[in-house]
Amino acid sequence: MPELPEVEVCRLGILPHLKNHTVKDVIIRNARLRWPIPEDVKTVIGQKVENIERRSKYLLLKFSTGTLLIHLGMSGTIRIIACDVEVTKHDHFDLVLSTGKVLRLNDPRRFGAVLWFEDHIDQQGLLTKLGPEPLSDEFSAGYLFSKAKNRKVPIKTFLMNNHIVVGVGNIYANEALFKAGIHPATPAGAISAQKFDELTLIIKEVLSAAIKQGGTTLKDFTQVDGKPGYFAQALMVYGRAGKPCVTCSTTLEEIRQAGRSSVFCPHCQQ
Repeated sequence: MPELPEVEVCRLGILPHLKNHTVKDVIIRNARLRWPIPEDVKTVIGQKVENIERRSKYLLLKFSTGTLLIHLGMSGTIRIIACDVEVTKHDHFDLVLSTGKVLRLNDPRRFGAVLWFEDHIDQQGLLTKLGPEPLSDEFSAGYLFSKAKNRKVPIKTFLMNNHIVVGVGNIYANEALFKAGIHPATPAGAISAQKFDELTLIIKEVLSAAIKQGGTTLKDFTQVDGKPGYFAQALMVYGRAGKPCVTCSTTLEEIRQAGRSSVFCPHCQQ
């Protein structure tokens, strides 16, 4: 599943192809995604893309009359292609530009979304309850400690709660906790303010490094130009259960938390 760095890499990739260009047509081949694609997304025909923003894992294409939201779901990909590129299976949505290029959404599992927010109003409340962006100033020293007070939930589950902070998905929660030396099952409320401040900085560093290196390539993600991300080469624990720790050579262990894999070093993460 694309996580925050992958979505940010996608945003940066499509930005120069869309910004200040006019939408010539909208093609909906299969509207049955996570939520049905509404017909009013065609409102953007004839309008210019003013900007592309990101909130959590949502891409937000800004127009004068509203916002087009795109979510990649579990396995969705976006490509910028020529208008004559042959349509393939699971190509559900096209945004055709006056330049002759097309933004095409391919989503085999159909867990993604394409929605229209008229007048930029989030009618479904998808964005209003989200926590701060992890790379923003709002996510700073003292924030996590204040939210974790008296919380018994495991720290990894706590970090992956989008109401606490957005975009710290499974891969990057694993990596950040390893770098911070925190066991993923540690109750959030048992972690000191100092340790939380250290973890905050590490989360920022891990996510920034992943964006810089083009996102993590797993089963489904490649960049908008089709090239894979490179951060997977730098993963220290995720996907490495049973292998030696890069720091102490202890065998990495794996547990399941909320249905997700948590890999950790029993020596380095206490």
